[in-house]
Parts: sequence; structure tokens; C-alpha cells
Amino acid sequence: MNRTGRTDRTDRAADPARRTRRTGAPPDRRPRSTRRALRREVPGTLGVLVDPQDFAAMRAYRTFPFEDHAAYLHEVEGLLKSFEAEGLHTSLALFDPAEFGEFCAEHRLDPDSADARTRFTAEIAAAGVTVPYTGQPLDRILPLLVSRVVRRATWEYATVLLADLGACADCGQDIGGAAFDRASHLLLRLLEAAGAGTHHIVCSIRSTDDRLLAVLRTHQDGGRPPVISPAEGTELATVLAVGVALEAPGGVVLRTTTPDAPDRVHGWRLDRGSLLPLTAGEVFSAYCTDAGTGEPVGPEPGVDYRAGFDIGAEEPRPHH
Repeated sequence: MNRTGRTDRTDRAADPARRTRRTGAPPDRRPRSTRRALRREVPGTLGVLVDPQDFAAMRAYRTFPFEDHAAYLHEVEGLLKSFEAEGLHTSLALFDPAEFGEFCAEHRLDPDSADARTRFTAEIAAAGVTVPYTGQPLDRILPLLVSRVVRRATWEYATVLLADLGACADCGQDIGGAAFDRASHLLLRLLEAAGAGTHHIVCSIRSTDDRLLAVLRTHQDGGRPPVISPAEGTELATVLAVGVALEAPGGVVLRTTTPDAPDRVHGWRLDRGSLLPLTAGEVFSAYCTDAGTGEPVGPEPGVDYRAGFDIGAEEPRPHH
């Protein structure tokens, strides 16, 4: 329709529906096909209830449609496979019912609704930890997701501990920042001294309230700098910094893998901002003890337990 209210010939010629009726030509299907192509470029996130207790908590909501946790995980895996078959990129996030309840209360949402669950999943996808699905079995990807969530929580907790230490009353230096710098220096010196190989480093610190644990996996070729994941490197340095700042008991274990040789395990204890080498017997005892129960664990075959070595880090300045 033009402004006068009459349909002129130009309008009729421009109307594809009229042309189709008149000429019998099929309508243009390109918008629908391009929309399907665009849909493949939109990533998605699926919030998963990994723990049976979390699943049981969600069953309290009338609109939650599942009754059995195993059947629920089976449906999750089937959905992920269907997304992959369509070429859709999907990530998994850990759905926590307690955090979901807090989210709904904060945003005044009805928790007994699919819309609230969807909005919460979008929130944790934007700010939390996700793992991309690439076709791996669910029993392999879920432990990885849980591990990354625990790592993030540990790093956040350690960061808060360092931030709360404030500044030194004598010199004004930020205590947490200085401890992080020292921990980063120790980590880099350790990797440089370790040399070539694939390295698996575990740092364990006993804080006032809990035991903090961080893991770093890296590879180093002879003469080249180590390849370090920024996230894992920051997490381990932050946990180590808590031990440095609080003078808390803790230590570091390094496991190195090289071709055609047994794995080598070395260890150090943290003492006043320095990593002091453990003896071979102490390394064996530390590595062959269950961290959770304290019970002895049998040594692994083909593993050589060795004393820690000098990492060449200078003595720290007096601790605040």
C-alpha cells in the first residue's frame, strides 16, 4: 500500500507472493537456509546436574521433568550427540541447585520454571567454568568439569585470602602481591631447573581453614621456555603464595616424564618463602600417602622417587 491507500503497479511487481502466483516460480528459500547456517555459529551451554544429591534437590520443583538421575544423564548425552551431529558447538556447565536458588531470589524469578533454569545456565556460562563437548563420553567429560570447577573455587578462595592480608604496617607493601610475586618466581625457577620433559606439578598448602591444592601440567623442550597454561600457572602461583604469605605448612611435588625412561618424582617443602628439597625417603612417603585419609598408598611401578634439587632461587627478603 502506498500513502494514498491505492496499490500501484510498482507495488504489485515488487511483491514476491504476487509474482509467484502469476508466474508459478518458487519462492526464494535462501533466508531459511542462511538462518540454518547462522544457527551453527551460535554456541550453546547445557547446565548439568552431575551429583545425585543435586539432582534430588531439583526434583522438588514441579516443572523439573526427570525422575531418575541415570536416565537424566542418558538423555543429556543423547542431546549432546544430536547437537554435534548438527554441527552445533555446545559446552557443559555445572548446575548447582543452591546457587540456582540464590540466583532466583536475587533476580525475583520463579525457580519452578524452565525460564529460570535457562537464565541461570546462561549466567554460569558467562561467568563460571565450562567444558566444550567434542563427542567424548559423558563419564569422561563430567569429571573434567568438576575438576575445573574445584580449581576455580580454590583459586578464588586463595585470591580472597591474599587480598584480605592488606598492606604491611611498616613499609606499606601489599603483602598478598609480594607473596604472589615470590611464588611466581619460585615456580619459574623450578621449571627452569627441571629441564626438558613433560612436567606435572602439584602444590599443597594447609591454610587455617582448609587444604588448598593446585595442579600445573607443562612441557619443555631442551633450551626452550616451558609452555605454561596461563590459568593453571596463575592458580598454582596463587595457592603457593598463600603458603608464602601465611608461612603455612605445604610443599610441591614434581613428576617428570621423558621418553624411554622411568618417571621421576621430586619434592620440596615450603619454609619461610623458600622451597627446600626433600630427601628421597620423604618424597616417597609424601607421594605414597593418601592426601585425604593419610593412609599409605602402594608405590607405582616404573616410578623413580628422588630427592628434590636446588632450584637456584635466592633467599627471600625478611617476611612481613
